[in-house]
Formats: sequence, structure tokens, C-alpha cells
Amino acid sequence: MSSAPHLLQTISPIAPPKPRGKVRPSLPAHNSTADVHRRMLSITCGTKRSPDDYHATLRALNSRGRRPRKSFGQHYMLNSEVNEQLAGAANVQEGDVVLEIGPGTGSLTNVLLDKGAIVLAIEKDPHMAALVKQRFSHTDRFKVWQEDFVKCHIRSHMFLLFESISSSDQKPRHAKVVSNIPFNISTDVVKQLLPMGDVFSEVVLLLQEETAQRLVESSLRTSEYRPINIFINFYSG
Repeated sequence: MSSAPHLLQTISPIAPPKPRGKVRPSLPAHNSTADVHRRMLSITCGTKRSPDDYHATLRALNSRGRRPRKSFGQHYMLNSEVNEQLAGAANVQEGDVVLEIGPGTGSLTNVLLDKGAIVLAIEKDPHMAALVKQRFSHTDRFKVWQEDFVKCHIRSHMFLLFESISSSDQKPRHAKVVSNIPFNISTDVVKQLLPMGDVFSEVVLLLQEETAQRLVESSLRTSEYRPINIFINFYSG
């Protein structure tokens, strides 16, 4: 059996950003990071960067007439400092291969590419896949596949990506996962990634706080103890 990434080391909840200047109107409730306390869950397991703030995100969505789709669990990160924290938690460095699940408008992707990573993004929404493909068309270090992560064969995708990377150095043997994942597939993502220690050396996910607590703090003989906790305990042992 292949080893899993060393598991489930919670990081302190991310503090909401301090307001600067005038208070800006919020996005719809299911899209607002201010209304949803979230925790970073660490499963340990060439052009100037454009800004990714509130207005840049709205412009990107409006350019395609899009709004967050609840059926996809979509939400968009409006705080670039959080994206920096995610990349920092995974220690993303130049030349790293990084998988991002649900890139949305590409705010986290932007940070990962700026650090020199090679990014593979999996995006279910065809409109958002087209948006990030166009946004990062200037670099050959970015690929996006329009697929449902829960249903795709990610192991095959990653090995094909490893083989396609031409370098004078040794081809990469492991990748990292850094993602602000859609709410409605959090458990499915964890279940799919945990057995893949032969592919991923680091997995850093941004989750809703209640989801993170349910995954790492539920104990035996409590009403919150579910099959996913057995799965997690098995791979973290």
C-alpha cells in the first residue's frame, strides 16, 4: 500500500481582513467569505501579477455574465492575502507541480504561477474553465481541464503531466495540491486524495470551519463520528 500524505494538521482559522477605506457592498451570501468562517486544513500530508480583489473578481464574472452557481458549490476568494497563506502553507516553490481544484476566476492560480509553479487546474464549469484558460494563455506553465474532479481519473492525469514536463533535471515524482475547494465536494475531495501519497507530497485545502472540525475532531462514540472519520483515521495512522 502506498503511503498517504501525513494527515490533517489544522491551521488556525484565517482572520478576516481589516477594512480599508469605505466599506464595500458584499456579494451574495453564499459567495461571501466574510459570512462564512473557514479554516485552512493542511493534509500534510513572466508578466506582472494583476490584482485579485473584490472589483477584479466582479469584473471577471461580469465579463461572462456569470454569478456563483450554488449547484457547483462555487464561491470566490476576495482576499489575496489568504491565497498567499495557502501557497505558503504548501511551501510552493519554483518548478513545483501543483493541482488546483476549482480555480474559479484564477485568483489562487495567479499566486501559484507567480511563485513559479506549474499548475494543473480541474474546473467543472465550462464558463470558468474558458475564463482561466484565456486569462493565463500567456504562460505554458498552466493547463486547465474541464472535468468533474470527483469523476475524473486524477492519478492518470498527473502521471501524464509528469511525463509531459521536459526538463534537463529529473522529471517530478510528486505534486502538491493547493485549493479553495467547492463546498459541496469537500468530503469527496478528501476521500479521493488521501490514498494518493505516491502522487501528492503536500495537500492544502481551504474548507468551511464546520467541515474541517467534523473531519479532524469527531471522536468515536459521538454522534458526529461517520464513515469518513474511519477513512481519515485509517490513512493518518
